[in-house]
Amino acid sequence: MYGGGYIFEEPNKRPLDADQQPEDPEKLAAFEDRITRGEKIEPGDWMPAAYRKQLIRLIEQHAHSEIIGALPEGTWITRAPGFKRKLALIAKVQDEIGHGQLLYNAAETLGKSREAMINDLLSGKSKYSNVFNYPAETWADVAVIGFLIDAAAIVNQVANAKGSYGPYCRALERICYEESFHLKQGHDAFIELAIGTPAQKAMLQDALNRWWPPIMHFFGPPDKSSSHSEQLMRWKVKMASNDDMRNQFLEAYVPKIWELGLTLPDPALMKNEITGRWEYTDPDWDEFFRVINGEGPCNAERLQVRKWAEEQGRWVRKALMQPITEKRAFPVA
Repeated sequence: MYGGGYIFEEPNKRPLDADQQPEDPEKLAAFEDRITRGEKIEPGDWMPAAYRKQLIRLIEQHAHSEIIGALPEGTWITRAPGFKRKLALIAKVQDEIGHGQLLYNAAETLGKSREAMINDLLSGKSKYSNVFNYPAETWADVAVIGFLIDAAAIVNQVANAKGSYGPYCRALERICYEESFHLKQGHDAFIELAIGTPAQKAMLQDALNRWWPPIMHFFGPPDKSSSHSEQLMRWKVKMASNDDMRNQFLEAYVPKIWELGLTLPDPALMKNEITGRWEYTDPDWDEFFRVINGEGPCNAERLQVRKWAEEQGRWVRKALMQPITEKRAFPVA
């Protein structure tokens, strides 16, 4: 349910290593029938171990991405051009942190503690989106992130909001509403630079050139290389394939970029009018996996910031969790 700006769900106490034996065929058939009928799976319901495992992986990585994703833009709060831009950026960064909290809460309903999720992030075991391991060098980078990366995220989140796991869907519904405002903020900054001075437009073009490969990586490797997509889509953990989401993004946003007189660093990029699909140069997937595995230009920096925040905030968490063992006596006036 919704409460105080957060979605609270009753955690499922089932151990993470449960159901490692072959699933009960009757339970599995009933589970899949429910999904086929469009019902939502809730924390207390029976679910296959593979479903639980993939949902935890998906939701916690999404949560990590929201928290880490606030860092590139957060560094620009004090440098944003003008008071209104600063206020908008503060509000956006605050929203992103809130999205992370919603998602950690949703993942906890599957039986993994938030502490375990954070520890896996800091150790490098758990991943987050590749795009947040690149530097935001100029204000134009912030505009590209706010417009195009948020747009890519919305394509993904709107699709998955129609998925099968109730707590995740409800979190995504709230997140998508707020992301639509982030997109408008990014679009406004993007347009201002595109129609601004020659120097501003050149700065935007440079940022666009640098961010385009990570954006093309954003939806993940081609469908042909995925071993889990078919099952995940049957169980409605994923609602669209990587290639379909990438094509949807290109269809919606490439024309907008070209209309502004900007170019994209892929001479092969074009829409095939016969198939209705966009054609493009396949991005460097080796780079994608290097970045995901910790070798991106900002991986170490991003995790170091999170480790510092975790260490500095430990005393606050400890104080909040400390049980009240005695009553304080206050003087009566």
